[in-house]
Amino acid sequence: MKKSIQKAEILLESLPYIKEFFDKTIVIKYGGAAMVSNELKENFALDVVMMKYIGLNPVIVHGGGPQIGKTLDALGIQSQFIDGQRVTSQEMIGVVEMVLGGKINQDIVSLINRHGGNAVGITGKDGDLIQAKRYKKVKLCPETDRPEIIDMGLVGEIKHVNPKILETLDRDEFIPVIAPIGRGEEGETLNINADFVASKIASALKAEKLLLMTDTNGVWDKKGNLVTGLTCKEAESMIRKKVIQGGMVPKVQCCLDAIKDGVRKTHIIDGRIKHALLLEIFTKEGIGTQIVEKRI
Repeated sequence: MKKSIQKAEILLESLPYIKEFFDKTIVIKYGGAAMVSNELKENFALDVVMMKYIGLNPVIVHGGGPQIGKTLDALGIQSQFIDGQRVTSQEMIGVVEMVLGGKINQDIVSLINRHGGNAVGITGKDGDLIQAKRYKKVKLCPETDRPEIIDMGLVGEIKHVNPKILETLDRDEFIPVIAPIGRGEEGETLNINADFVASKIASALKAEKLLLMTDTNGVWDKKGNLVTGLTCKEAESMIRKKVIQGGMVPKVQCCLDAIKDGVRKTHIIDGRIKHALLLEIFTKEGIGTQIVEKRI
């Protein structure tokens, strides 16, 4: 009986959050270990289905870099990375679209639907969801000490998000699962960073929350301790002081951009934790790092 009462108390703890987020849009960037481990994949699908059944509107944007890399290696196509981004050649883009928009996307859809959800897989090209342009990366040339433009190939930068298809799916109670591919200015397919896509989609939908699932427990301070909460000003200061650095910088910047565009709360959470989504959304303690405009 004692265990049963404890279970009831856990359910009651989530009630205020269910009420607060009922009928609200939660955009989730799904990636990292949570997409690799079979147990974590099952947990993720269950979390998403539960969110939908209790009245939230989850929208999923997934990554797939390691899976793309494995397929390219199997085909004998070498990858080149600049600052963590894959230079995407014409030869590669077909593989990228096949892996992201095909295999990975449909595996996620199938898993959610197997657990009782009603998911639909799309790419940023469907319904003209993501209009993009070729990304022009500018770096300082050490030889001349002048800026130079580096050709990233078919890597995209988002110009505009048209959320109409997502709003239609939401009205019909579907769970959108989005592959981070966009349409370029000349109709070409562009490969876009999934964090950036999730941020821009959250902004376009004026989502309640943006959650970025990673393989780290969140943002660390200069002593290596987890920072559970940051304001935009504090996060910007930590970037300037290089406390936040490396691959965490673009993730935090995605959160800052989303907040400036009207998203209420953003979170960087550890996808290696079982039921990470439910722990972040429905418990007082939460997990990871929350970034907001200002503290209440």
